[in-house]
Formats: sequence, C-alpha cells, structure tokens
Amino acid sequence: MKKLCLILSGLVLACMGLSSCYNDTDDSREHILKIYNWADYIGEGVLDDFCKYYKEHTGKDIRIVYQTFDINEIMLTKIERGHEDFDVVCPSEYIIERMLRKKLLLPIDTLFLNSPNYMHNVAPYIRQQIDRLTVPGDKPASRYAVCYMWGTAGLLYNKQYLREEDLNSWGCLWDKRYAGKILMKDSYRDSYGTAMLYACRRQLAEHKATVPDLMNDYSPAAMDTVEKYLKLLKPNVAGWEADFGKEMMTKGKAWINMTWSGDAQWAIEEAAEVGVELGYTVPEEGSNVWYDGWVIPKYARNREAASYFINFLCRPDIALRNMEATGYVSSIASKDILDASIDETAAYVDASYFFGPEASHARLLNTKYPDLSVIERCAMIRDFGDKTVNVLEIWSRVKGDNLNGGIVILILGVVGGLSAFQIRRRYILHQRKNMQNRRHRRRKRAAHA
Repeated sequence: MKKLCLILSGLVLACMGLSSCYNDTDDSREHILKIYNWADYIGEGVLDDFCKYYKEHTGKDIRIVYQTFDINEIMLTKIERGHEDFDVVCPSEYIIERMLRKKLLLPIDTLFLNSPNYMHNVAPYIRQQIDRLTVPGDKPASRYAVCYMWGTAGLLYNKQYLREEDLNSWGCLWDKRYAGKILMKDSYRDSYGTAMLYACRRQLAEHKATVPDLMNDYSPAAMDTVEKYLKLLKPNVAGWEADFGKEMMTKGKAWINMTWSGDAQWAIEEAAEVGVELGYTVPEEGSNVWYDGWVIPKYARNREAASYFINFLCRPDIALRNMEATGYVSSIASKDILDASIDETAAYVDASYFFGPEASHARLLNTKYPDLSVIERCAMIRDFGDKTVNVLEIWSRVKGDNLNGGIVILILGVVGGLSAFQIRRRYILHQRKNMQNRRHRRRKRAAHA
C-alpha cells in the first residue's frame, strides 16, 4: 500500500495465493480473474462476494487467482518486462503515471449489464487528483485508474512528551532535543518531499514557492539541498522503519514517527488499548497526499471481469468493509461512508472537499479525513521519471547502504529469493494476527456498548 514504496528495506517477494470461487475444470481465461494487490489490502470475504456478484450480473462463473506484492517496482517489472497477464492491479499514483506514459494500461469499462456504475461514488476531489496524471493527448487518467485508498504523510507523536504545537513544522525532525526518539518511514519519496519543504519553508511562507513545485523539483540544486538536509537529519533518527514504527510508538520507545495516516490510525488505536495516547498532525509547510488505484494492465486477458471487479469495489458497503479491514480510507464519498465515519470523540473538520457541503463541520478523525486547510497545503508527489536513479543514489548515501543507484534499480528488478519468501511469510502472519486482534476488540467493544 502506499505507501509501502520501501526501497531496500525489505525487497520482499509477494506470496501467491488462490481464492477459488469457481470449481469447474474449465480454465478458460473467460472464467479466470487474475488480481495483483498489496498484502492485507482487501476485506475478508470480499473476493467470494465478488464471484457471486459477477455471476448474478453476467451469468458467468469466475475463479480468482490472487497474488500480492510489497513494492510497486516489482509489480511494474512483472508487467512491463515479464508481460504477466494480470487482469487488475493496484499500484500507487506515481506508478500509475509511469504506466500511463509507457502505454501499459487499458481503459476501464463503465457500462455494465444489469449493474449500476458504482464508480460514480468516487469523490470528485479524488477523481480530479487522478486526472492530474493524464498524459497529454490521451484520455483522462480517471478512465484508466480508479482510486482505491488514499491518505496523507505526517507525524505520529506521543502526547506524553509532545504537544501538537511542538510539531507545527517539519523542523522538529531536525531538533536535537528529540535525537534518538525519531523514526522515519523508509521511503525515499516521502523523505525527499519532507526535506525539500522544510529547506524551502521561507519561500513557502512568503508565497514564493508552492508545495507541488517543491516536492517535484528534481533539479541538481534541489537534489543537493535534499541530500544536505537528510544528512543533517540522520543523527536524530533512531531507525528507518518499514513496519516496526507502529509498535515502537505504541510502547513509548519513540516519540515521533514520520509515517502515513493509515499506519498512524492503526497505532493510535493500538496505543489506546494499553493507555498510551498518540496523536497525528501534518506540519504547516505541507506534505504528500498519496493515492493507490485499480488499473487494467496492457496484457490483461479478462478486461470485462476486471472492470466489473473495480466497479464492485466502489459499492459503498464493500468500500466500508475494505476500510475496516485495512485501516485506510476509501475514495468513495457516499453518505453511507460519511455516516459510518462520524466519530463523536473527534474534533470538527471541514471535509466538504470530499463529501460535499454536509461535511463542512463534521466530527471526523484527522488521520482519515484531514481538514480542508490541511488538504490545501498538501500535494501529490509525481513520478521521478529518469531522475529516479539520481534520487536513489542520494537515498543510498544518506542511509549508508553503499549501493549506487544503478545497483538499486537492478535489485528492484529481481523477483524471487527464498529468504525474501520467509520474511514475507512472517510479515503476513504477524499482520493477520494483528488484524484478528483488532476485530476481536471491536466485537468486544460492540458487545459492551
């Protein structure tokens, strides 16, 4: 998921799994849907329910072949170089942009036999953001990609040691008072944007620069600035984390974690169970808003079923189930979603940009639906393009990996390895256990409500 664009922190090959909704021996591709998704990124039973939905509306049986990945670039390599015939995949926004430029995507069908087009439930704000990825002269990007989940990058903090105003600026990460108590997501893209925004904070304050321009500036001068600031930051960092940040924050071993909103919400809930109060905020300079979306790759062999699947995931009740299972926020902006998201313990936010006027003063968690004032100072980090190698070289030097960018790119193209399989297996088991525990606690709370 997003936000798992983690380079070299675990080059983990995704495990292959099967969900059998069709038991006939006919393996015609007309009856098979091949899905490639992030691990733990779909609700329990949703695949089985899709098979029933597809049968009901088309009269056809379908068998799902479900495979997972952990790194966008591995997924892209399988499609671009391996010509894998996945019918539907879920890349992050910058990979969607790259796939569009390389003509690797097919348009998504929007006319369905006896079924409503649920894609209309996607928030107009989200659709506008996806359309920013449009290749000049081509159809709008929203014809090729339907956003699944979205969120922000910000700061998770321990309220016992810090107040929200202490984190008004990204500068808190460079503050020596917090040395050894800071965790950073092992994400070169988010770190690049964070360093650039902080380095150019005066230009932002004086309206001489904008957040999207700064986060997407890959000029030699900008890259030099980013490398300088990240190297100054490094002594304060206790760890570059892929997944352990939530646990360390919950146990009070770290005070600040630069992370994604979905992970922050997970940690806040878990910490509350043990009496630790965590908060989340997006600094005043601005930040990244990320998007994961469903697309149909060029080599897909069942475009019809893929389009039906994407449409099905946009049905509000299915979107709610996926939100509950993943902890992330759906792109669907129906009244059902708004009603289910109201939290009387939360502060009022203006979420009119997402749900419309009725949500201009609604009690919603800021980890899920940031206030309009936050959204207005955030932007999407675009694809680095041919500058990717240069940025990865910076990241390698900052972290001390002693790998040049060319080697990094090569490694990203390698799929396989027994050790990676074992790491991935342990990770899935750990995540499933956490999800089961969370569901158990929710059922317990509901029983006592």
